[in-house]
Amino acid sequence: MSRIVWKGPFIDEKIYSNIKKNTVICSRNLIITPNLIGLNFLVHNGKNLLSVKILEDMIGHKFGEFSFTRKKFSFKKKKTWVKK
Repeated sequence: MSRIVWKGPFIDEKIYSNIKKNTVICSRNLIITPNLIGLNFLVHNGKNLLSVKILEDMIGHKFGEFSFTRKKFSFKKKKTWVKK
């Protein structure tokens, strides 16, 4: 769900004051703006801090979209018993 247009994007002043550092821990609901391109951020996914590098395609999205909270599911291969 997007934020109301007249309010503008959610921007945290703490992040912009610490931009000069290489990595900054930030919240998942912060919107990515053009001045963050090329920087690395640490985003918490509920268990770990994941490193996210900002690219041009990410502008307008939120940090939470790039730090997944669940593992990818894959079926395990069944063992077939062969008599020798």
